[in-house]
Amino acid sequence: MKKDREKGTVFYLSIFIVVAVVVWGFLFPDHLADAAQEAYAYVTSTFGWFYLTATFLFLLFAIFLIFSPASRIKLGRDHDEPRYPFFTWLAMLFSAGMGIGLVFYGVAEPIYHYIDPPEGLTGETPAAARAALRYSFFHWGLQPWAIYTVIALAIAYTQFRKGGTGLISATFRPLLGHRVDGLLGKGIDTLAAVATAFGVATSLGLGTLQINGGLDYVFGIPNTTTVNLIIIVIVTALFLLSAISGLDRGIRYLSNLNLSIAGLLALFVLITGPTLFIMDALTTTVGSYLNNLVTMSFLMTPFSQGTFVGDWTIFYWAWWIAWAPFVGSFIARVSKGRTIREFVVGVLLVPTVLSMFWFSVFGGTALHMEIFEGLPIAEAVSSDMTSALFVTLEQLPWGMIISIVAILLITMFFVTSADSATFVLGMLTSQGTENPRTGIKIIWGILMSGIAGALLFTETGLGGLQTASLVIALPFTIILLLMMYSLYKALKREVHDARRRERKRLQKLERLLEREED
Repeated sequence: MKKDREKGTVFYLSIFIVVAVVVWGFLFPDHLADAAQEAYAYVTSTFGWFYLTATFLFLLFAIFLIFSPASRIKLGRDHDEPRYPFFTWLAMLFSAGMGIGLVFYGVAEPIYHYIDPPEGLTGETPAAARAALRYSFFHWGLQPWAIYTVIALAIAYTQFRKGGTGLISATFRPLLGHRVDGLLGKGIDTLAAVATAFGVATSLGLGTLQINGGLDYVFGIPNTTTVNLIIIVIVTALFLLSAISGLDRGIRYLSNLNLSIAGLLALFVLITGPTLFIMDALTTTVGSYLNNLVTMSFLMTPFSQGTFVGDWTIFYWAWWIAWAPFVGSFIARVSKGRTIREFVVGVLLVPTVLSMFWFSVFGGTALHMEIFEGLPIAEAVSSDMTSALFVTLEQLPWGMIISIVAILLITMFFVTSADSATFVLGMLTSQGTENPRTGIKIIWGILMSGIAGALLFTETGLGGLQTASLVIALPFTIILLLMMYSLYKALKREVHDARRRERKRLQKLERLLEREED
């Protein structure tokens, strides 16, 4: 009985913390928002340099792994083969990672930076347009996926290579030994579950607002609380149905469909939009991004009162880190059988290239319409960011049909992310099992949807919960750095042991040859 209670510690503790904060946000939304914003402002202003340094270290470590002797190690036994084809694997990690965000921000972020650019540039100029795409690449490129690479690789290596659990705490065994099985380990897992739950709840609420924004623009369906609740109920039913179907059916099929539709949508915009401008913008911005990567990675503004870095870059880094337990755990779960090199290239480079292409197509099209065609894209972003994508698509052939496709794509990405999140929450609060019970996933799914629905009544409460989740990113950044060191130690030990075994094998072979010669 005591053992059963210990197994449920993370589950009950994480639910208690989440519900307590949500009750706070529902009853006293302004108080939660003010407290969370004050804490977040302190964290970002005091530790902004720490976020920038840490994320760049994650990127360096990921690149190092591609060329290191450990790159040939498999995430599993030596004879294990990947469970999913490459396209399916890529679709699953991409859908869980940032699919819905790319659809929403593909137009909005480049246009926003064009209006209010970084680095002291003058808005609505060619220089502002170039910087707008470059920073969109930066915020959705190598650094975010390096964060996911580190945590996902540590979990996958621990679980599939070393026979451990899928828990975050299990990755610390090379550093902490058996202490990961005690209160320290449970604290790490609870923090991961709470960060995931906060992120999922706020994303459900914000995603609902995005879908409603599209419905309002295309069909004139009003953006009201009642409509938002109806959307939440429908989406919840869909992702719970997918969750019940299991990983190999629900998430797998949805992810393949998501990536296929997203690819077709991007190709349609590329062909019917300003094709040459898009390709020129892509080529130019890739070069500019790579050339300025180090500068942007460490850019702070100590000699001016600029707020761009804190409002955008540090905000994004905190957001990706807060989401890392969810996305990392899910990517690890679907990556068994791949080598470390294949894993890192797949998780770090391929999604980065796809993100660059996406922003070039949608952001480039919107910028061309704004700069050369005089269309009111910037005005749409300034008044309502949820309408920016639909205002852009409306200018293309079959604009109404394509806008409907975009709404469906957002909904499907939304369902896939929520399904993936309930799977990960079930795993994190069920001792890291590879296949959490359906009942646990349903409990988390209903709880997250209920939280989102309740806080939509108090928009301030929803924003407060989102900001609170970003505050969690600070301690979790420290956890990720320690996890990276723990993984490095484990890989170094395995490479050393493999070389020692190889030397012994060669020595044995030499002795046998000497005996035959004698």
